[in-house]
Amino acid sequence: MRVVIQRVTQASVSIDAAKVAEIGPGLVVLLGIIDSDTSEDILWLSNKLTNLRIFNDANGVMNTSLKDSQGAAIVVSQFTLYAQTKKGNRPSYIKAAKPEIAKPLYEQFVQQFESDLEQTVQTGEFGADMKVALINDGPVTIIIDSKERA
Repeated sequence: MRVVIQRVTQASVSIDAAKVAEIGPGLVVLLGIIDSDTSEDILWLSNKLTNLRIFNDANGVMNTSLKDSQGAAIVVSQFTLYAQTKKGNRPSYIKAAKPEIAKPLYEQFVQQFESDLEQTVQTGEFGADMKVALINDGPVTIIIDSKERA
């Protein structure tokens, strides 16, 4: 699993001009899935995102986690995170998991993330054409890949 996370002051997801998710301070999590992802990847990544200390403490130092700061989260499926661009000018998405594999893993990730955070996590809609609006705080943008944890 690969994520791009952005610390935000606010964010929303819209589908066909209707907002389906909206948060204040927290994280936007763009989540990409490949065929070899497992429940082990889900557990590791959810724990990492829950406890990653990228929110400011009382001294303005990034030393507080999403859980500790009681920030909110939106998770959006993002198969394009596995784009291959080595050949030509048209990206290939062959490494991204097909929907029948990716959707159940996406749903399991959201459930695990909610459990680890001890709060509801908002989402987009898997496979939909979504518009994500956000105000990046910092800006803080981090890429994490569960296959690169060793």
